[in-house]
Amino acid sequence: MYSQTTAQVVIGAQFGDEGKGRWVDYYAAKNSDDGIVIRFNGGAQAGHTVVTPDGRRHVFSHIGSGAFAGAKTFLSRFFVCNPILFLKEREKLAALGIKPVTGIDPASPVTTPYDMMINQIIEKQRGHDRHGSCGIGFGETLERHLNPDYALEVAGLTDQHALTDRLNMIRRDYAPARLARLGIGDTFAKNADLFQSDAILEHYVNDAQRFLEAVTVTDLSSATQGQHILFEGAQGLLLDQHRGFFPYVTRSHTGLHNVLTLANELGLEQLEVTYVTRAYLTRHGAGPLPGELLSKPYPGVDDLTNVPNDYQGMLRFAWLNLDLLGSTIANDLADADRILGLTIYPRLAITCLDQLGDELAVYCQSGRRCQGTLEMFVATVARSVGIRQIGCSFGAERDAVQIVTS
Repeated sequence: MYSQTTAQVVIGAQFGDEGKGRWVDYYAAKNSDDGIVIRFNGGAQAGHTVVTPDGRRHVFSHIGSGAFAGAKTFLSRFFVCNPILFLKEREKLAALGIKPVTGIDPASPVTTPYDMMINQIIEKQRGHDRHGSCGIGFGETLERHLNPDYALEVAGLTDQHALTDRLNMIRRDYAPARLARLGIGDTFAKNADLFQSDAILEHYVNDAQRFLEAVTVTDLSSATQGQHILFEGAQGLLLDQHRGFFPYVTRSHTGLHNVLTLANELGLEQLEVTYVTRAYLTRHGAGPLPGELLSKPYPGVDDLTNVPNDYQGMLRFAWLNLDLLGSTIANDLADADRILGLTIYPRLAITCLDQLGDELAVYCQSGRRCQGTLEMFVATVARSVGIRQIGCSFGAERDAVQIVTS
């Protein structure tokens, strides 16, 4: 029987792309239809792939990855919403027979077309020094929100006239000033046809109204009342804004930080936290990748989600680094010490084990490259991280999950 004082949490333990979606789907399926997925960080740049037992596939962005299993979604105030991309995702899910029930905090920041334009201009100007951005305006939205005069939250979408005025201020005053501060003020004039397009502004205002019609604007407590709570993280611990390899990070707390704040507001007493890693290490985007390989680590590695694109390039690979994995998770768990009366039950989930095929598992530990059988690998990872309960995934579907105790 589910207790309203307990919640589950899924967190990426690497640079993102670890397989968080399949674990959210796995847990949501066990909760029947009374579950709700809370997106506690990030925004539309998330790409969490779920494949159902009947073969349907979707890469979740705004909507929680438990939607196939019947779970509702709540976008917290720590989530940056993008009405344009939300509507596109909703259409894709409708084609798969899913009509997601979505609630959103009125204080959730909102991305505008101008944040997306600025983001893409900046990343292109960086050339070979790119930071690995997805180009959809997530970080730029938060940058704009540092100035209350240009901030835009979900609550501000309801008045179309006020919204139009705010968008005019952003494109007319904020955008050129932002680009000038970055030393690329000339790019505003070069892209004037986009910034000054009334058609783009009017289309966005219409999208904002369609967005409001598709969601329920509500508070955290009301949205989660009587629901089994499942927190879904975006990106990974090594991309955290304070603990990642700056400046190649996301503008977000990717670990327990935001979860602890929301858990405290809900009066939760226990969190079952699953840290997810692939059986190898990946990074999609610029920035350090310890022990980077020149090619994929195993012949069976196949990734349909992280395809090459103009902003992140190709998916990069390395062997799993157990020392880095262990210290990263330990640092995140230490955050829970600030919340009195909250008990944390950690679990480690290892995905993509099927991609090893008949190969020995290879990993790095104490500065050495090691290898062993699959069973030896799983036991060594568990011992290194200090977590006894391990989840193993041997495929994309929830039926390919196994829970073991080392």
